Amino acid sequence: MTDGRDELNEISGKVIESAIKVHKALGPGMLEGAYQVCLTHELSKGGYRVESEVPMPIVYDGIKLSSGYRIDLLVEDSVIVELKAIERLMPVHEAQLLSYLRMSDRRLGLLINFNVKLLRDGVRRVVNNF
Repeated sequence: MTDGRDELNEISGKVIESAIKVHKALGPGMLEGAYQVCLTHELSKGGYRVESEVPMPIVYDGIKLSSGYRIDLLVEDSVIVELKAIERLMPVHEAQLLSYLRMSDRRLGLLINFNVKLLRDGVRRVVNNF
């Protein structure tokens, strides 16, 4: 039994592959929004369902509260993708993504920083072990 891991790995692999394609075309130094629209286009072109700027409410005291947080990309309603275009990723960025995974009850997220020479150096995989 794989409990959906194979599907999540397939989706995350396609996200990374598409992000590399976008990074090769645009290079580092653009604003985060440019990478977001291009990655959304690339994934949609590949047949994936992608939502952008998905509201992330906080459940506190049994109530769903609007928080202003937004998931950059949600692919196939299962993989959260947080995009950055910054000098370097910090532990707080991974903590933010892990919080999103926990709050949305999802298992896998990708943190992708496009402001790097080689995109593989800017990709972090974050798993929510519930």
